[in-house]
Amino acid sequence: MTHSLAQQVLRTDVSGMPLEWVDYQTAVRLYHFGQVAYTCGSLLYRVRGGTNAASGRRTVIDVNSIIATTGDQSALRHSRETYSPPLNNPALFKRDAHTCLYCGQPFLARDLSRDHVRPLSAGGADSWANVVTACKRCNNHKANRTPEQAGMQLLAIPFVPTHAEYVYLRGRRILADQMEFLLAHFPRSSPLQARLRAQLC
Repeated sequence: MTHSLAQQVLRTDVSGMPLEWVDYQTAVRLYHFGQVAYTCGSLLYRVRGGTNAASGRRTVIDVNSIIATTGDQSALRHSRETYSPPLNNPALFKRDAHTCLYCGQPFLARDLSRDHVRPLSAGGADSWANVVTACKRCNNHKANRTPEQAGMQLLAIPFVPTHAEYVYLRGRRILADQMEFLLAHFPRSSPLQARLRAQLC
């Protein structure tokens, strides 16, 4: 069964380390230029191109859900040791399961906000380790105070996602085989690992 061309492809390096999501045009280019070392997962789509004038054959490229690509990834490997992904609200809300970490209720993204556990005015940083998802009501109530000062309990400790976790956080409509592949690269102690494994069961 093939999927819509909107379905993202998970690109990895030759060692199998997740790198990023790519669209079908990028995936086809990687196949065309011989940069796909091997593939995993299911067949996503079959892309048909033009007809070769010499052979009379039509070009057909089968694109899998996970593609391992060649190229120099040493810079990314070195940076991964001290890697801190860019902070943005969509990824933050997904990290925290679209749940307010003060009242514990799930919300739509439009009803959520970024809360600084230690306020910026008190020297807190705008970083993964100091921000949590909060509903607007709880954020307004907490105001410019720490949770202790506001008499509020933080339901989970914020954490910095690894590179593989950030790839997950940036994904849309992740297929089961892609999810299993990504989970294999999450730290065993990852809060995301436990939550997503429970959802797969």
